[in-house]
Amino acid sequence: MGRIVIVAYRPKPGREKELEALVRAHVPVLRELDLATDRPVAAMRAKDGTVVEMFEWVEGGIDAAHSHPKVLEMWGKFAAVCDYVPLKALDEAAQMFAEFTPIELRLAM
Repeated sequence: MGRIVIVAYRPKPGREKELEALVRAHVPVLRELDLATDRPVAAMRAKDGTVVEMFEWVEGGIDAAHSHPKVLEMWGKFAAVCDYVPLKALDEAAQMFAEFTPIELRLAM
């Protein structure tokens, strides 16, 4: 059984396009390394520009990712273009039905 995660990335000023490119490549890389499942990925944008991504890790994938050089390199690129923020930091999270603008992924391979 995998673990579904929802993560929020707040882009640094002027880095929005780079962040979107990383989000498009993120899960395909994890899948290539057998760390993420084939469950559909969702990406969306909050009103403040924060990108929210939802995907599923394979069982043990989270732990394995924390020591995989390719994943650590990718996470370093994320850190250069965004800050990770808790979902509760988004205004949408205070709503009964949180609404976001979808991001068309067409995942990179």
